[in-house]
Amino acid sequence: MATYECPKCGMAVNATCAKCDAPLENDTLTLEGGAKVQISKCPNGHGKIKSPMCCGEDMTCSL
Repeated sequence: MATYECPKCGMAVNATCAKCDAPLENDTLTLEGGAKVQISKCPNGHGKIKSPMCCGEDMTCSL
């Protein structure tokens, strides 16, 4: 399971898919133009979300 942590305050979150209860997996989405965005995705194809934010910044996830 991907664990996201705030680099400023240390808060951490784990996430699961609401449709199948599977732990979300960390991944990267490449946008047009080559920019990369860290995301969490359902391993069963139910969708993906942008990484969570805390203290005004994206939370990070180690691969």
